Amino acid sequence: MKKLLLASTAATMMAGAGFAEDVKVGIILGFTGPIESLTPDMAASAELALKEVSDSGAFLDGSTITPVRADSTCVDAAAASAAAERLITSDGVVAIMGADCSGVTGAVLSNVAVPNGVVMISPSATSPGLTTVEDNGLFFRTSPSDARQGEILAEVLEEKGISSVAVSYTNSDYGKGLADAFEAAFDGEITINTSHEDGKADYSAEIGALASAGGDVLVVLGYVDQGGKGIIQAAADTGAFDTFLMGDGMYGDSLVADLGDIVEGSMGIVPWAEGEGTDAFNALGEAAGINVSSAYTRESYDAGALIALAMAKGGEATKEAVAANVLDVANAPGEKILPGELDKALKILAEGGDIDYVGATNVELIGPGEAAGTYRYYTITDGDFETVDIR
Repeated sequence: MKKLLLASTAATMMAGAGFAEDVKVGIILGFTGPIESLTPDMAASAELALKEVSDSGAFLDGSTITPVRADSTCVDAAAASAAAERLITSDGVVAIMGADCSGVTGAVLSNVAVPNGVVMISPSATSPGLTTVEDNGLFFRTSPSDARQGEILAEVLEEKGISSVAVSYTNSDYGKGLADAFEAAFDGEITINTSHEDGKADYSAEIGALASAGGDVLVVLGYVDQGGKGIIQAAADTGAFDTFLMGDGMYGDSLVADLGDIVEGSMGIVPWAEGEGTDAFNALGEAAGINVSSAYTRESYDAGALIALAMAKGGEATKEAVAANVLDVANAPGEKILPGELDKALKILAEGGDIDYVGATNVELIGPGEAAGTYRYYTITDGDFETVDIR
């Protein structure tokens, strides 16, 4: 009887105690496809935040987080959905950092994440259509909607006195959404607003139509490693256009590396941030060998951090804890938290306190989990991206 009582007491004590565990978080990005040059640094940035949490020893009784990568392809909704399904059913992830491109993000959300009750935090899916998608409170993003990007693209042209443009956009949810937002915001003449397909070897037909319509500038709302780059190359080859305004999907080192003088003097915008949090991330990222000047690295770090902090706030490594606490850790009130301070955040949360995660992008989630966000307006000068301002 004594042994039975001792065993019963020990079992009760163990049941009430916390135990360290290895928590899986999915990282689903287009490691192949039209933005494949961007995604390695995006993934590494998210994983940097998760490693910071694991190394702290302060996450849920010493638990650690293991990132599990999957390929969204950026463009193949079926492949992205299958990859996400494997993350949830085979790998057992409790949340997903991603996806990246808007079309595959919407597909994964509707087909996989919502049916399984799993949160997605995308660093780069910017389609305005995702604002009103039926997500059961499971979708968040750390980059701003293209509704705002369209307005800023229009502002840039108006400030430069450009009143007539042609528009070529990638035939996807992202491209169509951004093209529509730009058209709604621009007061000048849009001579043609037409789509292009990614993955083609020859864009001469598309350029023929654009050149026939005319315009002082060609607005390219495409992808840096696919059709957008092909459209610009074809425009240069035919002499149809010599100045380009580019959306965020065109930002990347491969643009100037591959096109060189062709894009000299052109312009673009991309989600960006500046300030103490950005500086802190830059220092951490550079030390980890990440190209912090690449697009969506800051947003990816923040997405990873928010997933971990939401679990910590909820006191358990579950999908329910993530869903219930993302907005709480992202916004005021609470102690402001910068990159490199995740251990401090975890200790505050463990003691029942509140945090306001500022992160690398001055995180503030508004409405249904949308990022307020800011953009970098740049020109390509002497073969490099030169910041005009942050707006």
